[in-house]
Amino acid sequence: MTYRASFWSLAVGQALFTLVDFVAITIMFSHIDRLGGFDVAQVALLYGFSGFALGVADLLVGNVELLGRRVRDGSFDAMLVRPVAPLVQVAADQFALRRLGRIVSAVGVLGWALVATNIDWSITKVAVAVATLVSGSVIFCSVFVLGSAFQILAGDASEMMNAFTYGGNTLTQYPLSIYPSEVVKGVTFILPLAFVNWYPALYILGVEDPFDMPVAFHFASPVAATLLAAVAAGCWRAGVRRYRSTGS
Repeated sequence: MTYRASFWSLAVGQALFTLVDFVAITIMFSHIDRLGGFDVAQVALLYGFSGFALGVADLLVGNVELLGRRVRDGSFDAMLVRPVAPLVQVAADQFALRRLGRIVSAVGVLGWALVATNIDWSITKVAVAVATLVSGSVIFCSVFVLGSAFQILAGDASEMMNAFTYGGNTLTQYPLSIYPSEVVKGVTFILPLAFVNWYPALYILGVEDPFDMPVAFHFASPVAATLLAAVAAGCWRAGVRRYRSTGS
């Protein structure tokens, strides 16, 4: 019972903590009507998609950010000789179901947004929404894996990794229309975070792209996720091959 109470308190605590950002957004909208051309419900849709994707990735592979410590103390060596894939072991290290709290809060915001935006639903839009949830999760998982591959070589780069994972989540919580076009191009063609929510949300909401990107991008999240996952897998394998034990 003690462990159960601890789990629920931590899960609820994380859910409430992650909602702080959305509370800040709603407070901001008490002073403005639109942000980058989007109203509060539309921003909530972006927030929900991004938060869900990061939440799933954080639950499944978030612990790879601890890899730097294992590289430094030499405990990563033991993972390399076990019959289970090292990436699976690193991801399962200190696995914590309490991280479900982030997902629950994102689902709550997303559910409200889907009702409040009065979307004219079609089969295609439903398919795009479902694909967005899956693809966004894969994209953030891939970013975590890319960061862990870099940690194998650098020894410790968890803060840099967080800049792209949690920082990427913060960036995509808002309409990309508030950022310079250079930023949008960067999160489209270099690190495809724009496919976590931005491009599919434009289609679902029926909003024109302020940057005049190809219409095909509205449906390209699965492609972006697949390509980034392939790059992340390749970088992980390259990092493991180049790993040099500390000898400790």
